[in-house]
Amino acid sequence: MGATERLVVIGGDAAGMSAASQARRMKGPDELEIVAFERGHFSSYSACGIPYWVSGDVTDRAELVARTPKEHRERAIDLRMRTEVTEIDVAGGRVRSRDLESGAESWTGYDKLVVATGARPVRPDLPGIGAPGVHGVQTLDDGQALLDSLSRTEGRRAVVVGAGYIGVEMAEALLKHGYEVTLVDRGEQPMATLDPDMGRLVHQAMSGMGITTVSRTAVTKILTGDDGRVRAVATDSAEHPADIVVLGIGVEPETTLARAAGLPLGHHGGLLTDLSMRVRGHENIWAGGDCVEVLDLVSGRERHVPLGTHANKHGQVIGANAGGGYGTFPGVVGTAVSKVCDLEIARTGLREKDARAVGLQYVTATIESTSRAGYFPGAAAMTVKMLAERRTGRLLGVQIVGREGAGKRVDVAAVALTAGMTVEQMTALDLGYAPPFSPVWDPVLVAARKASAAVRAGA
Repeated sequence: MGATERLVVIGGDAAGMSAASQARRMKGPDELEIVAFERGHFSSYSACGIPYWVSGDVTDRAELVARTPKEHRERAIDLRMRTEVTEIDVAGGRVRSRDLESGAESWTGYDKLVVATGARPVRPDLPGIGAPGVHGVQTLDDGQALLDSLSRTEGRRAVVVGAGYIGVEMAEALLKHGYEVTLVDRGEQPMATLDPDMGRLVHQAMSGMGITTVSRTAVTKILTGDDGRVRAVATDSAEHPADIVVLGIGVEPETTLARAAGLPLGHHGGLLTDLSMRVRGHENIWAGGDCVEVLDLVSGRERHVPLGTHANKHGQVIGANAGGGYGTFPGVVGTAVSKVCDLEIARTGLREKDARAVGLQYVTATIESTSRAGYFPGAAAMTVKMLAERRTGRLLGVQIVGREGAGKRVDVAAVALTAGMTVEQMTALDLGYAPPFSPVWDPVLVAARKASAAVRAGA
């Protein structure tokens, strides 16, 4: 006797395959048939690890793959690789797919549908953008193409376009390959996820590493040589020689299919869901990962936060619900951490411009401290900036820039934000202390004390 229901999953990476795997745990093959479609060559891999694979910190591409297509199939998940879904027929309860190798098309019916189409890299329509030597780094295929290009390129000049997480991580990767690296970005400072005063610290540190950062500058074209390969990146005011160009401009939700199917989208172009990750207005359709918008618990507004941590959580929730159980995803506080060489960069909650955008009045506090007791060997400098709501003292956001031991301290602030704590309450947090790990007053607590004083002064 065949399965009573069919679950169809569009997208074979974090959210999609987490959902499929969780649904399979909930129900066996005799109760639930699971069919998943993935247009690429890999499933369940860490896109966040690609810069570290390119840099050589991760030596084998296979280390980034959590579960292969074969492993999924052994768990009774019909994962169809190199197969792209081209249409969702909501009224008919079916999807149209195309085999990218043979070109054959077919329809597959569903009782339940998961949309996990991810995000697409922002790729501006510039002259020369498609030239050999210009690379994005969204997928494992992209990473392999970049590594192949690096092995064939004789020159040692690289330009990275965009100074967000991927941009700064790729700048480090290229530096490790012996390239002279120029980072070109439209923002006031690198890392627009930070306030400009904290981004300035990143800029200064990167300059000390030998990375040239060109801010407030837009790329106008990619220049090519007689052989058709990239030779430079042009802006309004200069040309930056380049043997390799890496695009790190950011991503946007891949919701082309969803839009065509009439599914609801938010202001940022991502799918809108309820707390169970069910697409609003559609009882049998769920969505998760980089293609959705999520609730920001601090501002109370929807936002697009493309991170693997969220995608995996979305998948667990979706799989539980699609498998007959129950789960919810309450929202995010916007926590992220990155590094360039030995500089750690972290943030959670709102920046100043985020707070202004939602009408919040706030105070700020910025302190300098060290990762360990100042007298202990290896103590490294860090700067912590904290935002608190004026009058109430509610914590609104934290940004940290520093050396070893700085970045993961943001997790304390993420928990405080989720709990709705005030900066006054934070000053009494019972954090771990010993000289090898922290000063007697942890930097986060020092910032909370200063922010608390600012709240009292402005009350």
